[in-house]
Parts: sequence; C-alpha cells; structure tokens
Amino acid sequence: MTVVSERQYPGVFVVLEGGDGAGKSTQAELLRAWLTHAGSDVVVTFKPGDTAIGRLIRRLVLDPGAGDPAPRTEALLYAADKAQHVAEVVLPALRRGAVVVCDRYVDSMVAYQGAGRVLDAAEVHAIADWATGGLVPDLTVLLDVEVHRGLGEKADRDRVESAGDDFHERVRQHFLSLAAAQPARYLVLDARDTRASIEAAIRSRVEPLLG
Repeated sequence: MTVVSERQYPGVFVVLEGGDGAGKSTQAELLRAWLTHAGSDVVVTFKPGDTAIGRLIRRLVLDPGAGDPAPRTEALLYAADKAQHVAEVVLPALRRGAVVVCDRYVDSMVAYQGAGRVLDAAEVHAIADWATGGLVPDLTVLLDVEVHRGLGEKADRDRVESAGDDFHERVRQHFLSLAAAQPARYLVLDARDTRASIEAAIRSRVEPLLG
C-alpha cells in the first residue's frame, strides 16, 4: 500500500489519543487557542462523526438503541468514518497548510476494535491504514488514565463506554504498547497531572513541528 505521509503537505497533523475521560477534548481546545493566538490556521476535529456521513456512523456504533453490531461490523463502520473524515476534513486542511488537531484517530480503532473486541490488532490496523490512505500523524499525544478514573461514575455511557472494565483495560494497555513501539512519534502523559502541565508538555512538542 502506498503510504500518504503528512510531510508531503505543508500542514501539521497532531492527534490526541487515550481512554474515555482522559481530557482529550479539553487539551484540543487549549491547543487550538494557543495555535490561533500564534497565527496558525487550525482545524480541530474528532472521530467518529465529524462529517455528515460520520454522524450517521457515530449513531450506529455508539447509540445503544441502534443495535449491537458484531465486532467486525463495528470495525468496518469505524474504518468507513475514518476514510470519509480524512478525505473530507484532514487532507484538505493539511494541503492548505493548516495544523490539524484530531481527537482520536487510527490508534483508537486499533485499541478499541482490535484489542478491546479481541480481534487481530494487526488486521484491524491494516484496515484502518487502507481507509486513511496510510496517513500518519506528525505527533500522537497519549493521555493515559486508569480505567476507573476515566469512566468514573458516568451514568449516561454510550455503547462502547458500557463495554466493561476488562474491555477498557485491554484498550489502555494497547495504547501504551503502540506508544512504546514508536517513542519518537508519541508523547505519553499522565492524564491525572494538572491541566496546565499537560498543556505545556504538548506545546513543547508541537512547537518544533510548526517550522
């Protein structure tokens, strides 16, 4: 497969990963504010669901009332969301030179639909790579959080959040294994740290990428 490197484009691709309740959305907004203040063209986006097609897929995979897709069906639905999202949102922004900050990307699909659902993670990764054209982030920030801290006492859990502690622990450990395999491309942070210190650590890794 031909790998589409983000470095073929003037933009910068930053992804925030981690378990539920790790603070990804908060840090994405803080990063947006800092980059905007610095004069960057910034696109903050998320998966699944940040396209019209993606919103339909999001309902299918997360709404308990939409049914219970088989693990392979679920993986293929997430892959379809990613394919549309990259084509419609991510690549156009990178081509014009924007900084794209994405809440979840391929690693989430591999961790949740691979390790979490006990499918072959390598096979799931291959499907995700095909769906995204092999587009790889410049930097992936992993906000690591213990399962009981991340989900906490949340009552209104979606279908994936309700999958159980064993599921979410498999997800967490797979995130960590992905980061350990490519330390140069990952920044692993303890999500229990202060918001300000996490924000500063992310800035220090993003700034050199801005050129």
